[in-house]
Amino acid sequence: MQRLSPRVSVITGACLAFLALGIPASQARDEPYLDVGAGFTDKQASAAASGKRVVSYSGAGSAESSGGGGNLSVPAGSNWAPPPCWYAPTYTPKELKAKIEDSPFSVTGRAPDNGGNKQETDSAIWDRYTEGKYKDFNLDKQGEGSFWAGVPNPDEPDAAKAQSCTELPFWVKNGEQPDVENAISPKILSALAYERIQVPGTEVELNPKDRQTVNLPTWVWLDKGTYRPLSVTASVDLGGGVEISATTTVKPKSLALSAGTEDARLHPGSGECPVSEDGGIGSPYEKGSGKKTPPCGVTYLRATQDGGGYPLKATLTWDASWEGTGGAGDDDLPDGRFGNTQNVTVQEIQSVN
Repeated sequence: MQRLSPRVSVITGACLAFLALGIPASQARDEPYLDVGAGFTDKQASAAASGKRVVSYSGAGSAESSGGGGNLSVPAGSNWAPPPCWYAPTYTPKELKAKIEDSPFSVTGRAPDNGGNKQETDSAIWDRYTEGKYKDFNLDKQGEGSFWAGVPNPDEPDAAKAQSCTELPFWVKNGEQPDVENAISPKILSALAYERIQVPGTEVELNPKDRQTVNLPTWVWLDKGTYRPLSVTASVDLGGGVEISATTTVKPKSLALSAGTEDARLHPGSGECPVSEDGGIGSPYEKGSGKKTPPCGVTYLRATQDGGGYPLKATLTWDASWEGTGGAGDDDLPDGRFGNTQNVTVQEIQSVN
């Protein structure tokens, strides 16, 4: 990994963000910075979308096509986390030259006024791309490669981690992947695709549909047509006709029930309803099954009071796996969860016609 010289270390973090891909949460994902505001703090920085997306996404589980629901959450205690930042191909030689020449650093040698605290910038940045390692911005290699820069994950809550990919833009030939920590890879793309998946809301079917009855089981099931495997593919163009990608797929695994009161029995006793062989969870109620024990459900032992209800929570667990370029793939992605709570009214009647 390339290291900054002591001379460069005096440059502010926002100066690095100017050359890298700083992305505020308010901006579209994976779109690079084009400009920096008058100051260097996160609140003062401003960005303009370039129209050039670094990572491309497609698939039936994407936010654009799922039509509702939301992103999966990772169970508490999981050690898995998406990458806070990564490096990806960003600038052609011409684009990097225009970006640096348009910056105030190359003209004045000083940072703009930042709350009355002026900070020296280091000419090593300018020298690096004009006379040093990348003489004249590698313009003689236009079309042969690109400059890679750091991309902060806009969903990373820790700003320091999101801005931790601080390497200045470095040159990589078309079609090659640099041996640099956090360089974009199928594994990183699998995590980014996982973040993009949106599943439908967990809306369970109940029988009886409206009021439940004390000591009679409530049957719970999911509509098989709604809860099916979903996939998102994330890809990056490395140039020279070479692309790397990863497809992350999630599929329903089990449904966890919480009755919303201790005065209830869950079916099964664990409250965890597995996926059946036909892909469904639970079974629809059939006439004459009123006193049978459902494969998935709850029996309430006490009626609700004063027109209130019990908050029945149903949380669907989705199993995740991925496949990527070159045969890469694993099941190291965590199971994701998405739940919903609905109010259930229970009446004190011992028999139902």
